[in-house]
Amino acid sequence: MRRLKKSIPVILLVAGLLQWTQMPAASGAARLGRPELTAQPDSSRDEAGYFIDPAREPRLSRKALVRLLRKRIKYVFVIFNENHSFDNEYGTFPGANGIYSDGLKRRSPEATPGFTQTYTDNLTGQTVTVRPFRLGPGQNSTVVDSVDHSNPGMIAKFDVVKGVPRMDGFAKREYQRFAGPPGSTPTPARQEEGTQFARLVMSHIDCDTIPFFWWYASRFTLFDNIFATEDGPSTPNAIAMISGQVGQTQWVKHPSSSGGLAAKVGPNSATLNGAPVTKDCQPFWGSQFDTTRVGRQPAGTMEYYANDNISMNLTFATLPLTFQGKEVLKTMRGNLNPRSDLSDIRQDIPYIDHVGAAPVNWGWYQEGYDHEASDPPGVASHRSYVSHHNGPQYFGYISDTPAVSAHMHGLTDFFDAMANNSLPRGGVFYIRGGYANLTGKKPVITDPKTPADEVAVIRGAKAGDDDHPVYSDRQLSEAMAARVINAIASNPAIWGQCAIIITYDESDGQWDHVPPRILSYGPNGLISRGARVPLILISPYARTHAVSHVEGDHNSVIETINSIFGLPALASLPDEASAMKKGNSPRFNRFAPAGFKQKHLGPDDIESPISGSLLSGFDPLRLTAKAPPLPASFALIDEKVVNSFPHYNGRGCKAIGVVPEDVRQAIGNKIPEGFNPLPATCPATSYPDVERY
Repeated sequence: MRRLKKSIPVILLVAGLLQWTQMPAASGAARLGRPELTAQPDSSRDEAGYFIDPAREPRLSRKALVRLLRKRIKYVFVIFNENHSFDNEYGTFPGANGIYSDGLKRRSPEATPGFTQTYTDNLTGQTVTVRPFRLGPGQNSTVVDSVDHSNPGMIAKFDVVKGVPRMDGFAKREYQRFAGPPGSTPTPARQEEGTQFARLVMSHIDCDTIPFFWWYASRFTLFDNIFATEDGPSTPNAIAMISGQVGQTQWVKHPSSSGGLAAKVGPNSATLNGAPVTKDCQPFWGSQFDTTRVGRQPAGTMEYYANDNISMNLTFATLPLTFQGKEVLKTMRGNLNPRSDLSDIRQDIPYIDHVGAAPVNWGWYQEGYDHEASDPPGVASHRSYVSHHNGPQYFGYISDTPAVSAHMHGLTDFFDAMANNSLPRGGVFYIRGGYANLTGKKPVITDPKTPADEVAVIRGAKAGDDDHPVYSDRQLSEAMAARVINAIASNPAIWGQCAIIITYDESDGQWDHVPPRILSYGPNGLISRGARVPLILISPYARTHAVSHVEGDHNSVIETINSIFGLPALASLPDEASAMKKGNSPRFNRFAPAGFKQKHLGPDDIESPISGSLLSGFDPLRLTAKAPPLPASFALIDEKVVNSFPHYNGRGCKAIGVVPEDVRQAIGNKIPEGFNPLPATCPATSYPDVERY
């Protein structure tokens, strides 16, 4: 492993801000007996030229680190993808806590929670065993089906015993949701679905399938201990990305709202879904219950808008509130319905004003929100818009305040702003894909033996680019992310002052072996946390070829943004702080097991042993100008490569020079006989038994 370059002056170590030491065991890393930060093995020749061994680096105090970040970083971009667990995408990434290694040493299957999963076959009465296996291009691994990621489904998959998730109920849950509970007699079709989904939930991929994402993870900093905030589907975690919670404080303030709120549209009565949010309900704003005439929020034409699938108005604090800084009083005067929209932030607003932070530019760029390049001229079809993924749209003080809702855009708007150099100067910008992709590309078929009729079905079903298994293709999704990063890195003024975060909302219910901490319970059971999700930090000031083991969730992103832009923590705001204090009481503790204290019914964006920021991913020497920042070329992928499918002709690992952990250990790959990765999309498909070392 290449060590610290001799050209970097050692005298910098005497600076009062720095001290030589190995990164200490901290936060979630302490649970695992590891340092907070470790180097990845086997850096490539290109990476070695920029590699600085974290074990030999100076360590900045948090105060000094934050001060330097505020000086260096002016732009934060969050590429917010959908539905993959960490082990599903990075379970064999070298140096990470994955399926076969804790990142430092090998780990046996017996020491890996949930490695061996079992269920009882309803037709034979026999015990069926399922273990992890790898999918590759020979199984069309860029397109798979989605598994159960509902709140009840995740509770069953975690299999919590005495407060600790055993992570061994994944295969059983998938089998039983199709084949029925023990003793049922499933039809042949339901039996087949149950069998295949029980296998699919234990599958994983590597750099042959998503080489771009692994390339970024190898060159910059991969975080392997970040969890979904809520143990359920996309909507709650899209909300949590900007709020650090799923409505626990709103529930505490209005306990009866958990059962929903009566509403009426035309002659039909319905109940709006209440807080905390634990399902994929649609935002109130833009729904059939929204009476807004001018500036109405869009509704996705491919979305499910039944009367019983609409959220109530959300009213707790978010980053788009604190982003307003000292302009918050002026901005909130423009809200169109302050009695309801501002009811739960009345103390927060003057507090934010008193803090007096400078306003922060922000934008939420989501495909299909408005007119896209793929739409006919002048017509916004919204066909690619996944409205239940737009976190800001759920809040009345955002959607119902014209000056604030103006920060929501379509995906084309982002690329146009970058091309025209019209992005606001500095700020936080979220990027999300959707049901389609702006380039019009079809899904990638990597198995040449795929029958023509199945190719047609796949191409009609999987053209999305936000990585959601239901409708997206993994390489279309990583290509979208690469275009975003290329656009940023191609602008010297922006690249030199940016941090890019690639992360996910939740796990899709795919198996991950790391048990999350249980932080809170709601009226329907377990709420927080969910399973691990991937996160990569890219920046000219990022560590190279490193893995951070700091524990956190979407609050980690929020806390990092707070630090860079000098914003008050959401958890420190008076309305949220008082609700969290009130939540730790018999009235709310009764929803948890005996003795459990509800200390986390709200945001967790204050640094603590269980909720850390992403600051460990920044390199002290680069921040102090003792080592040069990483050049834009280090993050650029040639556009010809981005637009060539399949990426690297299905040999991504060789192309990017990364050897997955199972290959390093010569662990054979046993794909179950007759396995079908598309049991819903193409029920007749199956793939042969395959071995690879």
